[in-house]
Amino acid sequence: MSDDSTRPIIIKRKKVVAGGAHGGAWKIAYADFVTAMMAFFLLMWLLGSTAQGDLAGIADHFQNPLKVASQGGSGSGDATSVLKGGGQDLTRQAGQVKRGDIEAKKSTSFSKEANAEFRRKEQEQLESLKADIEKMIEKSPQLAQFKKQMLLDITSEGLRIQIVDEQNRPMFDSASADLKPYTRDILRQIGKALNGVGNRISLAGHTDASQFSGGDRGYTNWELSANRANASRRELVIGGMDDAKIMRVVGLGATVLFDKNDPLNSVNRRISIVILNRKTENAILQEEGPDSEVGGEELLPEGLKLPLGGKGTSG
Repeated sequence: MSDDSTRPIIIKRKKVVAGGAHGGAWKIAYADFVTAMMAFFLLMWLLGSTAQGDLAGIADHFQNPLKVASQGGSGSGDATSVLKGGGQDLTRQAGQVKRGDIEAKKSTSFSKEANAEFRRKEQEQLESLKADIEKMIEKSPQLAQFKKQMLLDITSEGLRIQIVDEQNRPMFDSASADLKPYTRDILRQIGKALNGVGNRISLAGHTDASQFSGGDRGYTNWELSANRANASRRELVIGGMDDAKIMRVVGLGATVLFDKNDPLNSVNRRISIVILNRKTENAILQEEGPDSEVGGEELLPEGLKLPLGGKGTSG
């Protein structure tokens, strides 16, 4: 028998491969790669969406951060900057304000000032036109004798010219839309004067509150006032005014009395010619129907603007 102490000791070591092809090290490397690509994508997106001025501000920030932080500007306390840096803008006075809000306020303020300036000039033009028409009436032998029947005033709709009846000098035949010869002369002279005005025109016919008599069945003050307004339109056009300038022709019957204390007064029988301002013209185009003024101050109810309908009386 051999002695066990003299036997050689054999140590077998098994080589273990950590994970082999199924290990997780490649996943970490891939995650780092994806993160790097995402960071690169974000960098390129920021560079592509940043204005040249902001890029210059970012460059200045890295070159001299203390200067940008102390003087403000892009990248320092500016809510519209891509890079938020530098804390509060030391130049601000009452909280941080977005640059877009400042620009919007400036735009709104400019718009309001422009509109106010336009309305002021338009008012001056209407006042000048009113003075010109008054001079024309004074100088014209045909119109001067009817100046008491021609009333001019400025309303919220524009310059209004009202031609009213007098007791012994009506504009139309009784209960008819046939104009008197002198009424034709008045309207043609006005039509000639208004043709050079850029504004558009609205016409309205009015009657008094006397009961309508005669005529076809169902013919009321609504039809009569509308027909008189349309007859006046034709005379304005014959006088030289472009028909395209007429924007509205309505008959208001006896609903809008000039003399409310005396509904039968002859002055209630009248034709209103309004040189429309831009605000009223736009409202009509948008089918909103602006309120008309009565006597220069009182507003006409919305429902009374229809040219026809309802019961009427004669004027």
